[in-house]
Parts: sequence; C-alpha cells; structure tokens
Amino acid sequence: MKDAPGRGTRELLTGNHSVSYGATLAGNANNGIVIAAYPITPQTDIVKRLSDLVGDGTLANSKFIPVESEHSAMAVCIAASMTGARSFTATSSQGLLLMGELIWWAAGSRAPVVLANVNRALAPGWSIFTDQQDSLSMRDTGWIQYYCADNQEVLDSVLIAFRLGEALRIPAMVVLDAFVLSHTSEEVWVPPLEVVKEFIPPFKPDVLLDPSHPTSFHGLTLPMLYPSFRRKIDRALARLPELELKAEDEFERLFGRRYRAVTGYRTEDADVVIVTSATVARTARVVVDRYRKEGTRLGVARIRRFRPFPAETLRQMLRGVKKVAMVDRNVSLGGSGIFGTELRSALYGSETQPDVHGFIAGLGGQDMTPEVLGDIVERTLKAERPSLEPTWIGILPDKEEAALQGAAAEGEARP
Repeated sequence: MKDAPGRGTRELLTGNHSVSYGATLAGNANNGIVIAAYPITPQTDIVKRLSDLVGDGTLANSKFIPVESEHSAMAVCIAASMTGARSFTATSSQGLLLMGELIWWAAGSRAPVVLANVNRALAPGWSIFTDQQDSLSMRDTGWIQYYCADNQEVLDSVLIAFRLGEALRIPAMVVLDAFVLSHTSEEVWVPPLEVVKEFIPPFKPDVLLDPSHPTSFHGLTLPMLYPSFRRKIDRALARLPELELKAEDEFERLFGRRYRAVTGYRTEDADVVIVTSATVARTARVVVDRYRKEGTRLGVARIRRFRPFPAETLRQMLRGVKKVAMVDRNVSLGGSGIFGTELRSALYGSETQPDVHGFIAGLGGQDMTPEVLGDIVERTLKAERPSLEPTWIGILPDKEEAALQGAAAEGEARP
C-alpha cells in the first residue's frame, strides 16, 4: 500500500465492523446518516455496532431506526434518501429476500441507498453459512454490486459505494462472505474523516420529497413512459465505469489503495485462468503460485464488480487464454453458474474466445480450499472440451448422503 494522506490508523476489525466504520465515516462526512435495520445472522454485528456509535455520539447528527422487518428497513432508507438524507442498511439471506419488493423500489426511485449484504445460503435447507445465492437473486434489480475479498476492501467499498451511488442516483450493494470475512479479524486502515470528506461530497439530490413543495412520486405510469424509466436506470449504470475510473484514481491518491472492476493475478502470459470472485480468488492465488512452480502457466481473474458486468475488461484480460475455469459459488437452478453465464455471454464472438469450463462449488459454506481449487484446475487441464453442463463440486456419493441423512434424522428423533 502506498503512503497517502488518508492512510489513517491501523485497527484489527472483523468484516462486519469494517462495514460499520465505513458507514460511520460516510455519515460523519455528510453531517449525518439514517440507518434502518433488522438483525439477522451473520450481519447483526454491523447494525449493533452502528447503534452503539449513534448512541455514544461517535456517529453524529444521525438516526438509528430499529424496525420490525427488513422490508420496513428498506422502506425507511428509501424515504430518508428521498428527503435528502444519506441512508444505509445491512442484511443477509432471507432478510434480503424479504426486502425484495423494496429493493426494486429503491432502484426505480433512484434512491442511492447503500446496503451491506453478508452472503449467506438461502433456505431450505436451513444454513447460516456462505454462498452467493442471496445477492445474486437481486442481480436484475438495477443495483450496483461489489464483491469483496478482504476486510480492508469491505470498508473502502462502502465509501466508494456512497460516492458512485449518489453521483448516479443508483443504490449500491457491498457484498462480503459470511464468517470468512464477517466474523474474521484482519488489519484494516481506517482513514481520517477529513480525507473521507474530500472523497465523498455531501449528498445533495436535485429532486426532494419536501412538504413545502408538494410533488407526486410513484404514480401510475402510462405504457408509453414506462420503458424510458427503465432505460434511464440502464444508462446510468452504463456511465458507472467512467465515473468509477475517476473515483479509483482519486481513491489511490488519497488513501494509497486501488480497486478495479476485475483484478488479474499472473494473467499476462497465462494459458489457463481461474475466474472467480470474493474470497475464493484470494485462495486461488495460492494455487496459481503452486502450479507456476511446476511450469503450468496459470492465472486468476477476480470479478469485483458484478453489476454492471465488466464485459469488456474481461474480454481484454482473457485475450489469448486457452482455457477458463469458471468457479461459481452460486447456481441459477435449471441453468448454470451465474457468473459463468455472464462470462460466456461477454466472451461470445470474441476473436480468441477461450473454452469456458463451468464449476459450481462452495454452496452452503463448503470450504473452498487450495485442494478443492486444485481439483478444479486438474479437471480443466485434462478436459478436451467444456462440458455442456456445469460440474458440481462437493456432492456426496449416494450411499454417503443417505447415511448422513439417516444419522441426522436419528439424532433429531432422540429426546
């Protein structure tokens, strides 16, 4: 990390508390923030800490509003944003699904709410562990989505989300892995408030909900007008890469760190590239180094920004690559891995389109170890051509699955 005026103080923070301090800095840079939240494992520590920071005055001129559900939390955030307040919430899994109706309303209202989603597998079966099904179920709603790989990136992404979301009047979702980041402590640089103020200007929307100037919002839309509203959201998202590049330049100047929509590791001369996201990409670097020592030209590309999808960046990074191992910690049931579907679409028709081998792995919190990723690389190297169906990793043989289910059922039956 480069020395910079905004380097700040070094703290030992969990991913959840990294979110809390990012939201606190954004609030204090704006002379206040509205936080509405309902607790759900594994994000509860985010809003618990924010409640404490509002209560003790660290987060000044702000409101923490405990509500009866995640649906209400997003409703409060939208209303606050429409009155000109900076707003924030956090959730996970079933909580995000309960917000679902209002997730669409936030984007359609052009309310730049920032939401931290701690990825947690959806029920049933019941799970508190990580995969990406919850956030990716909201992929078509018009929200910006950033997938983080470490706790420093978590804090920084909250700041970037406020800057870009408010500039475009588009809501933004900062996504982090349950437990792998949310409950794991890492060294995090917490930047000074005065430098954060330089990076994030105060929120001053041009259209406000103001009783002194009555305006009608969200009325019935005629068919001839409706498509233009959706088109405006789409065009705003299309402007993001340009604004993002400027924000990245300024962030690096102020804080000494830089983030990109896609990050490559040893991809320049790679024959085979693992494409993945979030913390899996950090583990993949270990695998890349191991294969490099053995003479295999392997690399890894991490997709940080999922929406809008960085198609052109991936086309350039994967130019000349022979094979791609697309590792999805998610699945579009009845289809394929979601990142993989987007990647194939982006690469279709490119001059040197690589073979994309799809893998679904790590669902429900299954560990994504170097051994698991090594197995994926071996399968990719040996395959003459990609399978028409994704390869599922971590599926038990039928006999083992039946035995495990029987043991679980017996345990539940006991008093």
